[in-house]
Amino acid sequence: MPRRGWRRMNNIELLFSSPAIAGGLLIDGILFGSIFALIAYGLALVWGVMNIINVTQGEFVILGGFAAVVMADNGFHPLLAVPVAALVLYVLGRLLYRTIIHRIVDRDLFTSLLATFGISIVLQQLMNIVFGGDPRNADAGLGVWFAFDYSIVLSKVKLLAFVLAIVVGAALVVFLKMSRLGQAIRATAQNARAARVVGIDTNRVYEATFALNAAICGAAGALAATAYTIHPYIGLPYTVRSFMIVIIAGLGNIGGVLAAGLGLGAAEYYAGFILGAEFQIAFVFGLLVVVLLARSWWLGRKRRYLK
Repeated sequence: MPRRGWRRMNNIELLFSSPAIAGGLLIDGILFGSIFALIAYGLALVWGVMNIINVTQGEFVILGGFAAVVMADNGFHPLLAVPVAALVLYVLGRLLYRTIIHRIVDRDLFTSLLATFGISIVLQQLMNIVFGGDPRNADAGLGVWFAFDYSIVLSKVKLLAFVLAIVVGAALVVFLKMSRLGQAIRATAQNARAARVVGIDTNRVYEATFALNAAICGAAGALAATAYTIHPYIGLPYTVRSFMIVIIAGLGNIGGVLAAGLGLGAAEYYAGFILGAEFQIAFVFGLLVVVLLARSWWLGRKRRYLK
């Protein structure tokens, strides 16, 4: 067996023989997965309301991360960038909607994919020009906790990011259920034509939805930058992760999005440990292919059953 194969087998044996390592990977994966779930909330919102698959999702996240980096570089605590990044991305989302996105609403999904993919490329190049291509991080300086007799290390900023991601997700659910705009968004998602008949300005709803998604991504990016490294070209894996989570959970299933996000984070960390860190992103893309094939097979089987 090749040396790399032996190494992977040894890693698998180590997982089973060392509960501390397995537990640490599980905890880190769940903490990271909460950020995936938060990003997927926004994607599910835009997809469900506007029928647009937003490929720019990851670039919104990285822009939010650079907001935290800039604030940290200027002496501010990077966690203060969470509301700042949300506000900046909210404004950017409105500008993008008024200039580009409103032209592709009610078009086919392929048009939305092409348009948002073009926006993502432009944002990548702009971030590279402004912030440079080197990996960056906004150090929150919160330190770590040790658990289980120092066998597991817990990053305080990752735990805080997990809590804030859950809080933002819960706030989104309350907003959609209790506010007038949230109710209008839900009504438009159910039936846009009927919403227009009862007097809802669906164009305003679409604009608010896209801007809200950008704000959610900005907050998630600011959280991600305090715990992980970012650079202008790492947005695509975040887009792929959020897309895969929504495919697994389904549109409108907030609880399913959270569960799928946490599960993906754990699976990705285990895969990175077993296969090697260099294959961690490849695992994500490979898993996406498997999920799409499984989803296609299930839908085909369901259609045959209904016939």
